[in-house]
Amino acid sequence: MMKTSPAVFAVGREYQIMVPVAGNSLFWVEVGGECFYDEQNGIMRSICSTHRVSVPMEILDKAGEYTVCEREIIDRKPYFPETEDTKKTTFKFCSVPQDNARVYHMADTHNQIAAPVKAAELFGKIDLLIMNGDIPDHSGAIENYDTIYKIADALTGGRVPIVFARGNHDMRGYFAEQIAEHTPNFNGNTYYTFRVGSIWGLVLDCGEDKDDSHAEYGFTVSCHKFRARQTEFIKEVIKNKKDEYKAKGVKHKIIVCHNPFTYIQKPPFDIEKDIYSEWAKLIRDNIKPDVMLAGHIHKLFVSKVGDKKWDSLGQPCTVISGSDVKENYHAGCGVVFSKSIEAKFYDSNGEIQDIKL
Repeated sequence: MMKTSPAVFAVGREYQIMVPVAGNSLFWVEVGGECFYDEQNGIMRSICSTHRVSVPMEILDKAGEYTVCEREIIDRKPYFPETEDTKKTTFKFCSVPQDNARVYHMADTHNQIAAPVKAAELFGKIDLLIMNGDIPDHSGAIENYDTIYKIADALTGGRVPIVFARGNHDMRGYFAEQIAEHTPNFNGNTYYTFRVGSIWGLVLDCGEDKDDSHAEYGFTVSCHKFRARQTEFIKEVIKNKKDEYKAKGVKHKIIVCHNPFTYIQKPPFDIEKDIYSEWAKLIRDNIKPDVMLAGHIHKLFVSKVGDKKWDSLGQPCTVISGSDVKENYHAGCGVVFSKSIEAKFYDSNGEIQDIKL
C-alpha cells in the first residue's frame, strides 16, 4: 500500500514518520518494542492518503531502526470490520551525527524529481535532507504531494531525517488547505524548531510573497496575521532559550525559511517590512544563528550581513540562497557542519561551486 518508503521528518523533539499510500489501510510503527499508532482520539485512521506516526527522537535514535506495519482495509463496517493480514517492513535509521554532519538543502523543485535528485547525489552521503518549500509545483492536485515523498525516497530511503518547510506555491490550489495532512507540522503549524545532532534549527514560513489582497490569490489567503503569530512564536522561542538554542550540546544554529525575507524586493513583492525587520532583529539580537538557508528566488548566492546588493532589512546572519530551477535542471546546496561550516552548490549538470562563508 505504501507508494514510497517513509519519510522521517524532524519536528521539535520528535520524528514524524510519514508515507503516502495507495488505498485505505491501518498504519503503525514499532520501535524498540513499542508501538506508535496513526490514530486520532483512539480511532485508527484509514481513510487518508498520507499516514503519520510520531515517535520521540530519543527512542528512534537509540533503536536505530523502525518497522512499518500495515493492515489493508477490506470492509470497515461498524461491527466486525475486515482487514488483510499485517504486512511489516523494517527500515534502518541513522540519527544526525554530533560532528561532521552532512546536510543537503533543496527548494523550488516544482514537481521535478530526476534533476534535483541528480544534483543531490553529486553531494554524496546525506545525514540530513532539508526540503525548503515549493517541492510540488502547487497544491492544485493531490498527486503533487507525492513529489515530496518520491524525492525523499530516492535520497533517504527512510534512513535519515528530513526537515521540511512550506513554500508560497504550496499555498495555491484546491488542496492547499489540506497541506498539514500531507506534510510535517507542529500542532498544525508550519513553523517550529527542531534539534538533530548538534544542530538546532528554526523553521519559519512567510506564506505568500505578495499582499493578501493581490488578485492572483482571489481572496484565498490570510497571511498577514499568520506572520504576526510567528513574531510571537519567535519571542516564545527566545523566552525558552535554555530548552532551545541554548540547550546542552547545541553547536550550530540555523534558520530554514523558503523566502529569504530580508532580501531586497521590488513591488509587488516588497511586503511586510515591519514584520520581517522585527523577525530579523529578534533573531539577530538573541538567537545569533550561523546561517539561514533559503530558496524562493531561484538564484544561487551568499549574502553576508549588511550586503548592499541583497540585504535590505538587516538580515540576522549569512544567508545562503540555495536553489535554482529550469526545465530539466536543478541546483541545491550541500553544507557540512563540523568545527567550521563548509558549503558548496551542486547542480544536475554535474557542476560544483565553492561557497565562501
